[in-house]
Formats: sequence, structure tokens, C-alpha cells
Amino acid sequence: MTSDDAGAPSGAEAALRRFAVVNVVAHVVITVTGAFVRVTGSGLGCPTWPQCDPGSLVPTPREDIAPVIQWIEFGNRLLGTVVLLISVGCLVAAWRLRPRRRRVVTLAAIMPAGAVLQGVIGGFTVLNQLAWWNVMLHFLPSMLLIWFAVQLVVAVFLPDDPQRVALSPPGRAVATAGVVTLGLLLTAGTLVTAAGPHAGDPATPRLDLPVQALAGLHSVLLVLYLVLLAALGVVLRLSSAPPRARRRFVLLVAVVAAQGALGSVQYAVGVPEVLVLLHVLGAAAVVAAASLLWASLAVPVGPDADGGQTDSGTSATWSVRGAPARNGPMSSRQRTNFSDSRKAV
Repeated sequence: MTSDDAGAPSGAEAALRRFAVVNVVAHVVITVTGAFVRVTGSGLGCPTWPQCDPGSLVPTPREDIAPVIQWIEFGNRLLGTVVLLISVGCLVAAWRLRPRRRRVVTLAAIMPAGAVLQGVIGGFTVLNQLAWWNVMLHFLPSMLLIWFAVQLVVAVFLPDDPQRVALSPPGRAVATAGVVTLGLLLTAGTLVTAAGPHAGDPATPRLDLPVQALAGLHSVLLVLYLVLLAALGVVLRLSSAPPRARRRFVLLVAVVAAQGALGSVQYAVGVPEVLVLLHVLGAAAVVAAASLLWASLAVPVGPDADGGQTDSGTSATWSVRGAPARNGPMSSRQRTNFSDSRKAV
């Protein structure tokens, strides 16, 4: 861990921590503003890409579209540029760390690469007149980027010590199944959206499948995810997982329950725009909480700074920070830095 003699983060590391936290917020915000573009029917406010109007990077007056619609879409494009700059800032700050941390640099590199990819996908979405499948492909990577953004935040606050999974192989299987099911749940949610009323433009064709059937599929996957969460809760109770993992599990359950209740109300009252935005925000919160819990399932080799017991007989020893795994306890300074970092995240 890069720090000064007193154990405080160095200037480069402090900058990276700030960038990483802001990066999470930025990706959540642009996901919600993207939904705002859709529910306001502003998706074709800029009808081409990479320009806004043919021959102009900015909106130009047009008789067939209200200026506010143009500027909602253009404003979201500008926000995408801000997200890209923040992502680049993460990568630069990670690269400046000495010694260089491979996992941190890798996660930081995913951020600008993802932001550029999302810009391209968004451009093709406009060129394809907001085709429902293209909108799906634009939303789902946003969830993945939020996941990795949270992983980056956790990584920058922790030292490069070897880690082990605090679950037995069956427990790891339950946790992995939960993540896969969450991905399917999000995908089913985008299918419901594709068949619903908020297309991004009044003239955009919708997915020609019954909304009721797709909503039913979404509900079934939610129930399955809740069952897997319940199983994971039992696993965490019986395993050597540290207390922070149990706390983050409770946080995830609370966020999922709130999101499920919100989705039910949204569907019952006809998917009003405000509830759609809150539901998208809730999806981002679920992904962030799930990512945070996933990161909590790794504990240091040797005595756990959070008070959890080690059980190397049932868990693999591995390095999640890009450093070679090594045996033996951490030094007193490593343990002090590790404990301080754990408290921070």
C-alpha cells in the first residue's frame, strides 16, 4: 500500500480514492439521466451521431422538434464526456501509484474503455432509431460498469496482500449463482422496458411480446434471486466470512426488497415517469450493493482484521490485488494499514 510514514495515503493514492468514489457516482448518475432521456421521449433529440444535427455538433433550431427535447439528449451526451474524463482521471491516478498495483490499474483501465464503448453503443442506438434491442445493449453495460466501479473503490482502499475466499466451494457456488441470476434479472427488466410505453421517441417500434408475460418472467427471476440471497445468508452465517460481509449482505437484501416493492408499485400504477427513474436508480443501487458484498467475500491470509476466523482448509488462498500470494502473517505495519483501510470501505 502506498502511504507515508504515518500510514496515511500518499497524494497519488488519495487522488485515486477521490476519483474512484466520484467515478461510481458519475456512472450511476448517467444511467439515471439516460433513463430520463427515454421517459421524456428525447432519444432522437439529436437524430444523428457523432454529430447532433447533420453538419453540427450542437443542436440547431428545427421546426419538427422542441428545443428542450434537443437539449435533454445533447445534455446527456455532454454528461457522457464528463464521465469519460473522470474515468480517464481514475486510470491516470492509478498509473501514477508507486509501486504500481496491477489489479487497481486493470480496474481503472476498464472505466474509460467502458465509457468509450458506451458512447459508441449509444451512437449506434440513435442511428438505429432507438431499436429496443439496441437500447438493451446500451443499458446492460452500464450495470457492468457500476459493478467494476465499486470493485475499483474497494481495491484502492485495500493493500496488495494475498487474499482468500471466505466461503467453502458450495458457498462460492451459491454466491456465483446469485450474481448470474442478478444478470438475468436485469436482462428481463430490460425486456419489460422494451415492450413498455417508454421508448425514447413516440415513433419507435416496441418489442412485440406481452408485457404481462415479460413482467411475470421478471418476477420469477426476482423470487429466484431472493431464494439465493436467503441461501447466501445461511452460508455467511455458517462460514468464516468477516462481519463486514454480513453487514453488506443486510444492505443488499434491504436494497433488493425496496427495489422489488418499487417495481410492483410502478407496474400497478402504469409505469409513471418518476417511478421509472427511481426504478433505474434502484437497479444501479442493487448492482452496487451486490458488487460491494462480492468484494467482501475475500479476506486476508492470516488473522482477519475484521475479526473473522480463517479456515484455509476450506478456502483457496489467492491474491486479488495482483501481488504474489505469500504465506505467513502480515507485518504490524501491514496489519495497521489493512485495518485502517477496512474501516474506510
